[in-house]
Amino acid sequence: MADGVDKDGADKIVGRTLSSISEIDAATWNNLANPSPEAYNPFVSHEFLSALEASKSVAPETGWAPMHLIAEEAGDIIGAASLYAKGHSQGEYVFDHHWADAFHRAGGRYYPKLLSAAPFTPVPGPRLLAASRAAKATIAALLREAAVQTGASSTHVNFINDDDRSILEGAGFLPRMGEQYHWFNRGYDTFEDFLGELASRKRKQVRRERREAAEDIKIHQLRGDEITERHWDAFWIFYQDTGARKWGQPYLTRTFFRLIAETMKEHLMFIVAERSGEPIAGALNFIGGDALYGRYWGCTEDVPFLHFELCYHQAVDFAIEHGLSRVEAGAQGQHKIARGYEPVPTWSAHWIENDSFRDAIDRYLVSEREQTGMEIDTLKDYTPFRKS
Repeated sequence: MADGVDKDGADKIVGRTLSSISEIDAATWNNLANPSPEAYNPFVSHEFLSALEASKSVAPETGWAPMHLIAEEAGDIIGAASLYAKGHSQGEYVFDHHWADAFHRAGGRYYPKLLSAAPFTPVPGPRLLAASRAAKATIAALLREAAVQTGASSTHVNFINDDDRSILEGAGFLPRMGEQYHWFNRGYDTFEDFLGELASRKRKQVRRERREAAEDIKIHQLRGDEITERHWDAFWIFYQDTGARKWGQPYLTRTFFRLIAETMKEHLMFIVAERSGEPIAGALNFIGGDALYGRYWGCTEDVPFLHFELCYHQAVDFAIEHGLSRVEAGAQGQHKIARGYEPVPTWSAHWIENDSFRDAIDRYLVSEREQTGMEIDTLKDYTPFRKS
């Protein structure tokens, strides 16, 4: 990239891109991405992004060409952002396929586009990785500049936190609202305390689900070295089945899971269901500083309510036991509401170079935000909690 932003005659802030996360020291990246253990987000860590690249889950051949952005001042790295040149819109969970189609029909070329995100991971978190607000604003400006210099149609920043959203909007990015369902720990000491907050009918439903899911089945929560190669082999079968049904083929390779088992084991929690000692279903979770993130699920036997038990109820059990403030169980799924997960807005930000197309997208997003906000407000009325 060309030089970045001048600071009142001081040393220039220079932006440059890296073709692999391995080109930056892990400690340097992690100090920017996760400076606070309490707010640790595993999906922006060097270990997670490195495992994606080293396993070839993310590569130019899969339509994800890494070009991570860093900002330097006087030779020191002051900020960074994960960044990819995309040849498609798969694996993003913020859907813009109809934008691409409209731009193509108007005679434009939507791909390649640039994306700053955690690949295949619909989890909100920091994207402008820097210690100061000023440095984050510089990163936002460099993200725009990267699109211009590479000839990309646009730059997209997905699943952003509130601080990044305000900075990106200030840099001319268009905000887009989505929705997810998160469970919040309101000081519960036990799962029964949480159930006590539910309406009687919903409380009985959850108890029935848990009872029937566990009939003749043993369920274990495993962490770190407790997750053995046998469990990983079983999980890979589960993941392949789910990936084949959802996406046609799984996004992640077996090597990816081997690598995170080596480099991130203290941040992994695997919930496995066994019948007669044999694994039949499993859910892999990542442990953050203050949240549990449900990511991958699969099974080889269809058992009523087992999906709810492993992905939602067991996750709540774990969060309560370990004092975590919330469970984020992934994208979509209004069925989560009946299990105590509440609708919340999620945000992304989009910069479109073509002025006419940008204006059209802006008008669309105004309407979409209004509709999504109304839907979230309506869904809040269907949460299972006792009404005052």
